[in-house]
Amino acid sequence: MFSPHGPSLRELAVQALSSVERGYDLLAPKFDHTPFRTPDGVLDATTDALRVFGPFDRGLDVCCGTGAGMRTLKPLCRGRVTGVDFSSGMLAQARSAHPDAEWVQADVRALPFGEAFDLAVSFGAFGHLLPAERPAVFAGVHRALRPGGLFAFPLGAPPPVTSGWYWALLGFDLAMRVRNAVWRPPFVMYYRTCPLHAVRDDLTAAGFTVTTVPLASLGRREDGSPRYRLVLARKAGKPA
Repeated sequence: MFSPHGPSLRELAVQALSSVERGYDLLAPKFDHTPFRTPDGVLDATTDALRVFGPFDRGLDVCCGTGAGMRTLKPLCRGRVTGVDFSSGMLAQARSAHPDAEWVQADVRALPFGEAFDLAVSFGAFGHLLPAERPAVFAGVHRALRPGGLFAFPLGAPPPVTSGWYWALLGFDLAMRVRNAVWRPPFVMYYRTCPLHAVRDDLTAAGFTVTTVPLASLGRREDGSPRYRLVLARKAGKPA
């Protein structure tokens, strides 16, 4: 599916019936040939928006997958960049593509870092977290940042209820809830569990000061609002 180099329908079905970790281990060799990889346009828009806050020293990609976030971290960070993910298969692909970066296998709900980074980013990963798990992830990112450090990630605007995408995403989430109710292990992947107001509340509770900036290059909706915003969560303190 998706392209001649992408996974087959059978491979996607096997992934969907696996755990999140095992599913991504299986999908890893073909992941970059699917629409699940964060598009370069989103990565580049994020990079451009962050330039005014940099340069940074060390950078961290949270839930790094195959390493697409290096496209943002490397131009912005003068020091070493690190990716963390729990899938060994995805990390193997990332390591092959970016051998000059550091790759750490860990559960992002218990990040093993303490005040080591100046910039943390994440792309397309929060749908794999239940809302009750987000506070632990955000608290771990807060611990991993040095005083004054910045946590940034793009967040798409929800589609209007009149659009086909709204109903497609709603249907997908409902199908996943049914799947997880009747099949084990669960595969956590939801598109409608990360509204901006809830994410902002969780970041604030973790100790961040939160602002957003529109990613204007990614366009606007019919009502004039941006299709994507960049969430900027700042840890208190003066940057080194």
